[in-house]
Amino acid sequence: MSINKGHWSESLGVFDLETTGIDVATSRIVSANVSVLDGGGNIVSRTDWLADPGIPIPEQASNIHGITTERARAEGRPSADVVAEIVAALRDVFAKDLAVVIYNAPYDLSLLRHEALRHGIEPIGNPRPVIDPLVIDKAVDRYRKGKRTLDVVAAHYGVELLDAHDASSDAIAAGRVAQALARTFPQALSLDIAELHEMQVGWCSAQAQSFQMYMRTKKGRLDFVASGDWPVRV
Repeated sequence: MSINKGHWSESLGVFDLETTGIDVATSRIVSANVSVLDGGGNIVSRTDWLADPGIPIPEQASNIHGITTERARAEGRPSADVVAEIVAALRDVFAKDLAVVIYNAPYDLSLLRHEALRHGIEPIGNPRPVIDPLVIDKAVDRYRKGKRTLDVVAAHYGVELLDAHDASSDAIAAGRVAQALARTFPQALSLDIAELHEMQVGWCSAQAQSFQMYMRTKKGRLDFVASGDWPVRV
């Protein structure tokens, strides 16, 4: 299927972070990528960052993304500078009327928001339009078994991901997965980008409610709460 001229997938921003942990309120940015892809998934522009997060990087995090405290301190730039530049880069992509692809967007955008506030930088108040392949894949292929991690989903759609948990590799692969989703599910995803953004708000909420019910009824965790806020959790 050839994507029609003007389709949201013809030109995309992509964004990914590697960090010190999983808590969006307390974790810090270690590396980041903001790029722009053309309709064939080729890189049009690319910016990478390595930050000194100002705190030790836990071994568990270093084992995932490969960046140690020592390397971040030696090669990374001041965190405040990096955060300001990431926010500015994303504002620029949104200003060009491009959607930004972010796999599991609430994690990256929420963490970036907390980092911005930490450094006295005005956060992106209402990031849109955002494309989240994790949310979309769960919505359009709801009953497919297996994990929905980026590496698994990329393999499912035939997208190469050579260096998982590298910010640039993950960001670019996520963009190409979004384009593969558009090709695979043209009827469901040939929407105006503003409409697709709003559809994802509803899909994510429904997915969270379903997961919360599963955890409570099947796993016995009666107090489990899953947030369905998207694309940012405040």
